Amino acid sequence: MYSFPIDYVEPVFRPPSEAKSLILPVTNGCSWNKCTFCEMYTQPQKKFRARKPEDVRQDIENAAKSLGGVKRVFLADGDAMVLPTRRLLEVLTELNAAFPDLQRVSSYCLPRNLAKKTVEELSQLREAGLKILYVGMESGDDEVLRRINKGETWESTRSALLKIREAGLTSSVMVLNGLGGETLSRQHAINTATLCNETQPDYLSTLVVSFPQGEERFREGFGEDFMPLSRQGLFEEIRTFLEHLNLERTVFRSDHASNYLVLKGNLGRDKQKLLDQVNLAITSPGAVPLRPEWQRGL
Repeated sequence: MYSFPIDYVEPVFRPPSEAKSLILPVTNGCSWNKCTFCEMYTQPQKKFRARKPEDVRQDIENAAKSLGGVKRVFLADGDAMVLPTRRLLEVLTELNAAFPDLQRVSSYCLPRNLAKKTVEELSQLREAGLKILYVGMESGDDEVLRRINKGETWESTRSALLKIREAGLTSSVMVLNGLGGETLSRQHAINTATLCNETQPDYLSTLVVSFPQGEERFREGFGEDFMPLSRQGLFEEIRTFLEHLNLERTVFRSDHASNYLVLKGNLGRDKQKLLDQVNLAITSPGAVPLRPEWQRGL
């Protein structure tokens, strides 16, 4: 009977674009794990810890024996970049030795985890095979960030993304549509767009904030004035966001399962086309294909 070479601590998460990657856990859980909108690592078994080097090494060896032609590896869980640069270089060296066809390694990245890493250190990691960092920006508005207990600010995220760019790494940024509710919707959209303009991410995606386990935990931090956006409100917010974006060469995707309206394009080339689609969804919902409620989810 076949057994997968890595024994994961469930649940395991990865970006949609890493569907064909080998998921290698180098940490368990998330070192921050206080964001009130996030339910990913709230289970007891996902309490944060760095995995032992010998356990990670054994997983790599087992995977090399049983999996052929691994080209992509995603370092799990929530923020492998919390590890010291020296440790990350060890992992990358072991991966390159085990998988001759390896093309890229990627990881989630909390902005705070780059505060103590220099551009030179990030360049070393890039040269060793790290190519893409997925950054949960969520919002560029400091009030929204404070209310969701993100532990980041407009400036801390800006600093991290500029370091990533200077080091020659690819950045993939995620933004949460509807995160500020009705009260903070406009400032959330505008300030998030401004932060994106400042940092020019290589990839930018939007998801709709969702609460499969209920809104109680989120409301405790945000405040009782949180009113979720209607579908129309979500479209109006994404329109404001797009209107204020001034990007040069960013691949934009709003096709996650949480989104009602699928948007794909390159910014700024396709900005007007995307705005036309959103405007049509606002004025004539029946004229554009929208994802039905039962198909939406995280």
